[in-house]
Amino acid sequence: MDQQNFENHKRNVAGFHYLLSFLLIAGLIGAVVNAVYQFGTGDFFTALLLLLFSATLFLMSWFIRTFPIRAQDRAIRAEEGLRYFILTRQPLSNKLSITQIAALRFAPDDELLPLVEKTLAENMAPTDIKKAIKNWRADHHRV
Repeated sequence: MDQQNFENHKRNVAGFHYLLSFLLIAGLIGAVVNAVYQFGTGDFFTALLLLLFSATLFLMSWFIRTFPIRAQDRAIRAEEGLRYFILTRQPLSNKLSITQIAALRFAPDDELLPLVEKTLAENMAPTDIKKAIKNWRADHHRV
């Protein structure tokens, strides 16, 4: 497995992120256009059903992606909170957002504490946190 770093840590699955997203959006737009064109005709009910089906598929794909990410965020918060507690015997500050904590998970133990302090002092953005990491700690188990 390739060494993970800031440049290659994002996981994009082309079939899901690009192809499926394009097909769902195109289908939803097509269903809206079809419903508009069928308004006032005998086929309007069928067009509405197609629109309902397209909207349902779009929403399902959205929630199918967001629910595991939320669960992953909870796990990351717990894991990083435990790691910080082991290193400091103090709880991780609740001033850190989940996106900041998720970015901090890539920092090795020796870089974590100074980076947490800097993040709290400067309210660093997740991208800036990741860029500040010198020795990347890979996470190959993300959703």
